[in-house]
Amino acid sequence: MPQDYVPVFLQVVAGILFAITTLAASVIMGKRGRDSAAKDQPYECGKDPIGPTHSRFSVKFYLVAMLFILFDIEVVFMYPWAMVYREMLRDKVNPTGYLIVYSMFTFVGILFVGYLYALKKKAFDWTHNPTASAPVNRA
Repeated sequence: MPQDYVPVFLQVVAGILFAITTLAASVIMGKRGRDSAAKDQPYECGKDPIGPTHSRFSVKFYLVAMLFILFDIEVVFMYPWAMVYREMLRDKVNPTGYLIVYSMFTFVGILFVGYLYALKKKAFDWTHNPTASAPVNRA
């Protein structure tokens, strides 16, 4: 039984030796002492970086991303359903053929209601700003 673990042990040893060797080679062959303040600055296509490095994303971006994932998962569930439905169509004696169709109509119907709700709330409109309609008091 212990002889079964010899290949695993050799693989772990080889991985550790590779990591140590590459780290040692980078230290030995690395060009130390040539660092300067100009080389330590961030580089952005030849321009000096101006402003904050991390800009904030709008909440709208995350909302659209979550909606995309939600409606993308719908397609992921439809593919296995189509495969099972195709197999059920081959079995002409199977009385549950209509049951699987009704279950898919229910699934798509629930997702369609969610889609209509997202349209009503203007979740897909990138230019819609819900706070823009509120008056701004700058006094």
